[in-house]
Amino acid sequence: MKFAGTVFLVFLGLLLAGCVTTTEGGFTDKADPTEALELRVELARKYIGEGNWDNAKRNLQMAYDMNPDNAEVHEAFALVYQSTGEFELAEKSYKDAIRLDRNFSRARNNYAAFLYSQERYAEAEEQLEYVVKDTLYKARPQAFVNLGLCREQLFDRPGAEEAFQRALTMDRGNPIALLELAQLRYDAGDYATSGRYYGTYRTAVRQQSARGLWLGVRLARATDDPDAEASYGLALSNLYPDSAEYAAYQRDK
Repeated sequence: MKFAGTVFLVFLGLLLAGCVTTTEGGFTDKADPTEALELRVELARKYIGEGNWDNAKRNLQMAYDMNPDNAEVHEAFALVYQSTGEFELAEKSYKDAIRLDRNFSRARNNYAAFLYSQERYAEAEEQLEYVVKDTLYKARPQAFVNLGLCREQLFDRPGAEEAFQRALTMDRGNPIALLELAQLRYDAGDYATSGRYYGTYRTAVRQQSARGLWLGVRLARATDDPDAEASYGLALSNLYPDSAEYAAYQRDK
């Protein structure tokens, strides 16, 4: 059983990448126009991080008035619109940001997150294939993880494994890539390799997710380890009693 909704959270962590802590002020009539625009965008991203959409829009409108062709302004607008459920405006803003700067990897990654949330997985994959080619993009390992998640939804398991493995070459302790590879290898009946990925995943996280514990239960059953099965099952019931994974565990006892 696949609980795909839980893994979408990886995308959400990147939506606000680049948010800063700053304070209102510092804008004067004599300020350098480029610096003033950048400060307005930074302040807007701070408000986005706080969920203060009105102030975010106000600062972005000021930045837009300074330069309507600034890609970062359009991307930030897209984040606001996406967060407030104005999906048509969000998509237009993402497309405008990418049109203005085709190499804007963060905008493409966040647009992919938007597309994923709309279950438009093939379109999200297309954006991410651009992103992972950008060797200077700081969040490139996470982009490979996101690409793997898209490919899973498209039933491209070999492609998903390849993307997750690429993520691990750059970030060996990435818990999502480790867990997804463990799940994919479990689904393929390769319990030994699944167990190795799962063991590394366990050391990479402070507390396992419900998805991780449920995989641990099934791996323990597959390898005839009743003590481990009981331990993971107990943790699942204590930590995630209302989860879909615990419901599945109860049904399959």
